[in-house]
Amino acid sequence: MHELGIVFHIISEVEDICKENNLTKVAAVTVQFGEVSMIIPDYLGDCWKWAAEKSGVLKGAELKTESLPAVTMCDDCGKTYSTVQYGRICPYCASGSTHLVSGQEIMIKEIEAC
Repeated sequence: MHELGIVFHIISEVEDICKENNLTKVAAVTVQFGEVSMIIPDYLGDCWKWAAEKSGVLKGAELKTESLPAVTMCDDCGKTYSTVQYGRICPYCASGSTHLVSGQEIMIKEIEAC
């Protein structure tokens, strides 16, 4: 379960941002993650509840999550398509010469202060 490590990283980043901006309390944090990032939202939420309680600035803060679509680009025809729907083979030209453009990322989108 890598979700706990991800939560620790998010909390560390949010605490740093709070220090830089003189924030003392956070109400919610919105995190975006790619649909092929292997993150299980329920696990992430459970880890957040446990870890956030140990942070003074994040105690009681809500974790909001948003999924970002996975997109693959074909190196042969240059078109993009839904990774989850079609996988590695381009639905336009049947090429296997493709690469993931987005869908593995995780980022903090928004921090709501009290």
